[in-house]
Amino acid sequence: MMKTCVWLWLMMISWSWAAKPNLIVILADDIGYGDLGCYGSKVISTPRLDRMAREGVRFTDFYVASAFCSPSRAALLTGRLPARCGVPYVLFPSEHTGLPPSETTLAEVLKPAGYATACVGKWHLGWRSEFRPQQQGFDEYFGLLHTNDVSEWKVGEAFHQLSTFEPLELREGDRVVESPVDLARVTERYTERAMEFIRRQREKPFFLYLAHTMPHIAQYASAAFAGKSKGGVFGDCVEEIDASTGRILDLLKELGMDERTLVIFTSDNGAGLRGGKAKAEERFPGRSEHGSNGVLRGGKGSTFEGGVRVPCIAWWPKTIVGGRVDGTPWSALDLMPTMASMAQVKAPEVDGIDFRDGLKGKARHEEPRMLFHYFGVQLQAVREGPWKLFLPISEPPKLRVPSLWFEHQDGLFERQHRLWPKPTLYDLSADVNEKVDVAEKHPEVVARLQKAAESFDVSFQKQIPPVQYLPGPKPPAAGQIRTAADSVEEWLKLAR
Repeated sequence: MMKTCVWLWLMMISWSWAAKPNLIVILADDIGYGDLGCYGSKVISTPRLDRMAREGVRFTDFYVASAFCSPSRAALLTGRLPARCGVPYVLFPSEHTGLPPSETTLAEVLKPAGYATACVGKWHLGWRSEFRPQQQGFDEYFGLLHTNDVSEWKVGEAFHQLSTFEPLELREGDRVVESPVDLARVTERYTERAMEFIRRQREKPFFLYLAHTMPHIAQYASAAFAGKSKGGVFGDCVEEIDASTGRILDLLKELGMDERTLVIFTSDNGAGLRGGKAKAEERFPGRSEHGSNGVLRGGKGSTFEGGVRVPCIAWWPKTIVGGRVDGTPWSALDLMPTMASMAQVKAPEVDGIDFRDGLKGKARHEEPRMLFHYFGVQLQAVREGPWKLFLPISEPPKLRVPSLWFEHQDGLFERQHRLWPKPTLYDLSADVNEKVDVAEKHPEVVARLQKAAESFDVSFQKQIPPVQYLPGPKPPAAGQIRTAADSVEEWLKLAR
């Protein structure tokens, strides 16, 4: 009798797990809308992502919640707008802040449903132990806590916002496994670690968040890809990520897991504009190339389409019908509620929506949703259906969140939280380039969208929590030259 009960209990667990798909999010860093073959690139070869799109669905109108790294990632993992979840701006190595532990991540939602969870790759949501992946629901972590354009503050060198107090380190949990990290091998090593996790967890549901470091500046590719792309070193990195994704999809098929695994491939924001002068060029000569946002206007850092509309491919054999191209607007904010419902658990209150039907190609019969494009704490634009409205802005935000970003660059706060003289309306169905202002032709649309946007923002501003800062040593002054007498031991203790 006892053996029968145990057998039935194990079978029930097995049936329960079988009903819950494995979930994989592959996030590239700074891949633009025009950087993949299936999105129109003629210089970068991406056969595996193109095939993924043919076997799945390619979304043409997928948005991130921020045009910069840290806030975009925070929003993806929590389903909440960046300012709401405590990460309105990019994080820097000497700031004692990060994604607050009080925020609920997708990993934390999935764990009670029996999911194994792993974060592989770039974190960039806080370097202090209190803010690391292990405190945000991930069973395993392998990767870099910082962005890869940081550099060690050495004796005789000036301190800047991207200065660190140790070399850029590859970590296994809290343990440093390589210092300094070999950036030419990070994509390869991330891929191998992701595949190892998949093999180990093949008997139970899992959530894998694979956040690539590349092709963010400084760009490196492994020996098998370096110098091979027509798209330069940026293209080398993208082509290696393409091959990495193919290896993961092949493994899922080899293990017989493909039909119970949803894989999402996307980017954290648009690419920096080609031909633009990158500030990092002086520090990383030859490794500071930009990508392409195709026909879209603007790029990384802006709320024009090129900054916030990114590639997105979803793949799930037998569940997602292959070869579909879908123009439904949806958002990285939707991943949290969508994946929570797939795992049969309740998501916390979020800014995203459950997009399961959209993934499967089922038409939605509701009114078009409104997407809010914030830069930090400033609402700059909204989209509803085919319409995108840039709101009139006559003064910078009253709320000025402390950030090393602004402390090190005079006037940057005002430049990025830019003023806008009048409501500007674009019909994206006819003008995806955002070239023709049609506000005067559609005053009723402008009035309606502006009223709804302002109403939302008035409420939202009251809900923005203070950014959480932990006690710690004060960062050196901008431009301070390090001397032999300057000790960084206190910083190193916090990093361990």
